[in-house]
Amino acid sequence: MLRVENLWVSVDDRQILKGVNFSINYGEVHVLFGPNGAGKTTFIMTIMGFPKYKVEQGKIYFKGEDITDKDVYERAQIGLGVSFQRPPTVRGVTLRRIIEIISDDKVDKERVHDFSEKLNLLGHLDRNLNDGFSGGEMKRSELLQLMAQRPDLVLIDEPESGVDMENIALVGESINTLLGKDKVKDPKRSAMIITHTGYILDFVNGDRGCIFLDGNIVCQGNPK
Repeated sequence: MLRVENLWVSVDDRQILKGVNFSINYGEVHVLFGPNGAGKTTFIMTIMGFPKYKVEQGKIYFKGEDITDKDVYERAQIGLGVSFQRPPTVRGVTLRRIIEIISDDKVDKERVHDFSEKLNLLGHLDRNLNDGFSGGEMKRSELLQLMAQRPDLVLIDEPESGVDMENIALVGESINTLLGKDKVKDPKRSAMIITHTGYILDFVNGDRGCIFLDGNIVCQGNPK
């Protein structure tokens, strides 16, 4: 599904990624570990195409297509989606409206209601996006938006960050719902999940773990 070859990336003229090679197949969940500054967030944000992250060398292929030079919106259109560690507050735009925009108004009201109920967000739909949301509510809001988008590869940055233990379970269940793993496994939907604590792995099964250190993957294996 995704293949990364010899990826070198800089941010503000500082070299962050140094020759990363990586691949993930359809239906797999890969978990990214490593200390702060190791390059994990830079890696997934580069895959998503944010312009702050400058590709100096290397290639990114998604579904067999070279997407190295594609814009963020083009990557979203072909099946990439991201959940931020610290999503922004957007005043003047409700969570409900964001979902309608993301889904191009194709998600019916009943489906939005069901997803929101499962994520315990029914009371947040008509509030400004992330305005006054707790850490757990922000994470669940991000996952609700991804459910509306329905990407083939989901990039999730620290889903347990700022979330208490009780809500980590709900976030984990939400990720499983997003990936279709609470029912019959969807062979097409994959995920890359960044974690510092590993708590999310009590609720989400990873197929492979990758340890980042100093801008590269230094070890891979069973994430448990």
